[in-house]
Amino acid sequence: MNGKVKVVLGIIALAAVIAGAVIAYNILSDDYVPDVFHEPPPADTTGESDDRIAALDFTMTDVSGNEVKLSDFYGKPIVVNFWASWCPPCKAELPDFDTVYGEMKADVEFLMVNLADGQRETVEKGSQYIADSSFSFSVYYDTKQEAAYAYGITSIPTTLFIDKDGYIITGYEGQMSEAMLRRGIELIDP
Repeated sequence: MNGKVKVVLGIIALAAVIAGAVIAYNILSDDYVPDVFHEPPPADTTGESDDRIAALDFTMTDVSGNEVKLSDFYGKPIVVNFWASWCPPCKAELPDFDTVYGEMKADVEFLMVNLADGQRETVEKGSQYIADSSFSFSVYYDTKQEAAYAYGITSIPTTLFIDKDGYIITGYEGQMSEAMLRRGIELIDP
């Protein structure tokens, strides 16, 4: 075999290995759900110490302009999602939130908090996006940026998982898949 044939066969073999790796990655990654959440610390039943983190209360407005607080929703597990209509990862995950909301709304509160700063995002833009997308979950507006400041939100989407007693169990910064959302809910609603 001359040198040119060996080089061509080597290139073909390398291309086959790369193609096999890509196919295997695509097949395996479809079923993979990263465990990005840490198990919550167990509640201290002795009363000696409590390592849980209490959620910071904040005020937001509903679609009618009425003020509501995070603490108004205690008693059920709560998913708080911070988003804006100009944010592509936010828009990409909202259909999954709507699907899970439709299934779990009786047992879990979903607070979809639009970060309406009055400039890049407004209540009107957020409301229009929700209406155009036909989402069924309720949207709340952080027009005073009280929630964003309380939680130091510097990147959206960001999602917090809060138990029925008002303690933050876990959270995630970035776009979530439906499987990740369901895993977070399992941690607050065992």
